[in-house]
Amino acid sequence: MNDNRYRALAVLTCIGMFLVLIAGALVTNTDSGRGCGTDWPLCNGKFIPAYTVESLIEYSHRLISGGVGLLVLATFIATLMLYRNEKEPIAYASGAGLFTVLQALLGAAAVIWPTTPAVLALHFGISILAFMFTLLLVIWTWRRKRGTAADKPATAIPRAVFAFSLFILVYTYFVIYLGAYVRHTDSAGGCVGWPLCNGEFVPDLQGATMYVFMHRVAAAVLLVLIGWLALYINRVGKEHPGMRKAMNVTFVLVCCQVLSGALLTVTLRNEDWFVFTSILHNMIVSGLFGILSDIMIRAWKWREGRLQA
Repeated sequence: MNDNRYRALAVLTCIGMFLVLIAGALVTNTDSGRGCGTDWPLCNGKFIPAYTVESLIEYSHRLISGGVGLLVLATFIATLMLYRNEKEPIAYASGAGLFTVLQALLGAAAVIWPTTPAVLALHFGISILAFMFTLLLVIWTWRRKRGTAADKPATAIPRAVFAFSLFILVYTYFVIYLGAYVRHTDSAGGCVGWPLCNGEFVPDLQGATMYVFMHRVAAAVLLVLIGWLALYINRVGKEHPGMRKAMNVTFVLVCCQVLSGALLTVTLRNEDWFVFTSILHNMIVSGLFGILSDIMIRAWKWREGRLQA
């Protein structure tokens, strides 16, 4: 295997992991998690499930996840074969493998045993991490193709960028988990209307309304934090065009994420559209989290005191 084939394998694995996220969101939003009963890996005791919409959706998710698991394994082996002396790709391939296994185990446990919404929300969080590592590996392959000199900035990146981007990344994961928890507790209808919640700036914080309102406030804070970081990088990052471009893309994505959240509220009473808008919401936040992770890693790699000539 050469660099070009490895890059193609990494891209294919990343696309596959993205499809796993979409399929998982479809399972959740169509309430198909019990489409195969409590059997795993079989579906209702059969290799080929009965023809019901729920069983087809759930079993398709399992098949996609299984296929992508093999791709992740192939990518890990290829990484060890080609780049055993390079820490970065091995770390990404290992992370993808670890979280893919955890994702599969947690998914199987959710089918076999009764599981709380908190654990189901964690399943999506782990899937996000698995996708993040495959995306980071793809980004690394393209930077390798261009050469280290093309990625290395002319001057060091201020240490504050790394600290702030790391904080935002952790906070983003919290917002993602909170959103998944809202979905798995069927609390989306707790706030009707947008941007107000049930016609109030601060609603009565009880039950589902409290969960949704907390998620909205957390998302608004995330928008401010990412906007603040984008302004800072654009102000001090004249010698870092790659960082500025990535940060601007991240800001656009977080704006799209907020708008897609508003669209979710608008489509609450239309089941077909709500499935679509929920998946769109998950797709945007997956890309947002992956690119933000890359920004944090670059800020660490080229920070003040570490940049070498």
